[in-house]
Amino acid sequence: MREHFKFPVVLLIIFLALGGFSSVRAQTETKWKAHDRNRPAPTAVDPGAPGTENSSGRAPEDAIVLFDGKDLSKWAHKDGGAAKWKIADGYFQVVPGTGDIFTRQPFGDMQLHVEFAEPSPPVGEDQDRGNSGVIIMGLYEIQVLDSYKSRTYSDGQAGAVYGQYPPLVNASRPPGQWQTYEIIFNAPRFDGGGKLLRPAHVTVLHNGVLVQDHVEIHGPTATGEPYKAHAEKLPLELQDHHHPVRYRNIWVRELTTVE
Repeated sequence: MREHFKFPVVLLIIFLALGGFSSVRAQTETKWKAHDRNRPAPTAVDPGAPGTENSSGRAPEDAIVLFDGKDLSKWAHKDGGAAKWKIADGYFQVVPGTGDIFTRQPFGDMQLHVEFAEPSPPVGEDQDRGNSGVIIMGLYEIQVLDSYKSRTYSDGQAGAVYGQYPPLVNASRPPGQWQTYEIIFNAPRFDGGGKLLRPAHVTVLHNGVLVQDHVEIHGPTATGEPYKAHAEKLPLELQDHHHPVRYRNIWVRELTTVE
């Protein structure tokens, strides 16, 4: 039986801002002495505003907004053609059978914010119920599924690192209500010969609740195969799994090490 710990809010915010333990370690290995007033100050940013059931909120000032409620110009299908998903009332919706969509811009280490809503009334059960996915770098999937009072295999429910890690808890809201993923992702690193130097790690908050705590991803989630060398940045993918899942307010903050 796993024990679940409640982290103090301040510590959790610091953890997210630093992008996980690897960034914490990087920040301690510095040329600056403690309390050095000559050390560069962090850039001040407007943190934006949280969404509500009726409003998608506002992204932080330094975020790359991937959907502004109006168009899908920053997304494309795999062949590079315009995304064919439906846009309405500040959200976009999977059009079953049109295929996955990908960001035109590639990303690596990042803070990713995604809001989604499951079809209401619900249809189907198990994996055939509001299924989609946030596939980081097109390889590492955080499952999107209607897991509210609906049972499936644990490493395939909402908030799971698909096929690898069940969420610590099921924090799903009822179908039709807007939900959030806050994802902190540290991409894998490879040397010039393709050898894995550092596996990917991910932290996920589902509706503000910690469900993945800096877990080590073992390789591509769809195949279960070992890592194969790839670029430090690749497009983000949203999955068409034949269910009309809705998305809104998607943004990315690329993570860099602070001196």
